[in-house]
Amino acid sequence: MKEVKAVIYIISTVLVYILMYQLHKRYPYAFLLPILTTTIVLVAALLLFEIPFSEYMEGGKYIQHLLGPAVVALAYPLYNQRHLISKFKYTILSGIFIAMISGLLSVYFILKALKLEERFILTSLPKSLTTPIAMQVSESIGGIPSLTAVFVMIAGFTGALFGPILYKMLKVNSPISRGISMGSASHGVGISKLKDYGEEDLSMGSLSMGLSAVIGAILCPIFVFFFF
Repeated sequence: MKEVKAVIYIISTVLVYILMYQLHKRYPYAFLLPILTTTIVLVAALLLFEIPFSEYMEGGKYIQHLLGPAVVALAYPLYNQRHLISKFKYTILSGIFIAMISGLLSVYFILKALKLEERFILTSLPKSLTTPIAMQVSESIGGIPSLTAVFVMIAGFTGALFGPILYKMLKVNSPISRGISMGSASHGVGISKLKDYGEEDLSMGSLSMGLSAVIGAILCPIFVFFFF
């Protein structure tokens, strides 16, 4: 019975995503991003039919296992744009470094001004890193890893929703600028939106996401050492 339910959950999840993808393709608004709308529909369905999350994950875990290959697949657009990466390597590295520092400082001072607890601030610092690394960094600096994962999701959805609006308002037309900003701030969820702009944006975003994880994992503990 468990196996049958697992198959049903897998097929249902894939079908919902396909429907949401087609909806976004027809109406390409930021708030209709497939990964966002699919998440909302699935959560609503679990609540409506009172399906425990642990039961859903009997099938969902197989989809989750595809995350690794999906991230590796981002190497393909990187390979195609290797000439662009080589040409602007110093711009890319400096942009990611500045983005990481800016993200840490903004989170620290905003939450400090709101007089939130120190542990809550520590939990929020790795929000722009990809989930597995963010949780490990959170644990190492004294944060709450499970809550950090929630902040990572929020950062991803926020970037995917409001990034395109900011690009339009500020007239950001450079694939490098869009890629670095989205990849450094909103990781995988954010860069999923970049494919709407083209392969150059997607390659810059995936590169920024990877390098941000490495740079952020180094900078976070150093930042905590000096500010806490």
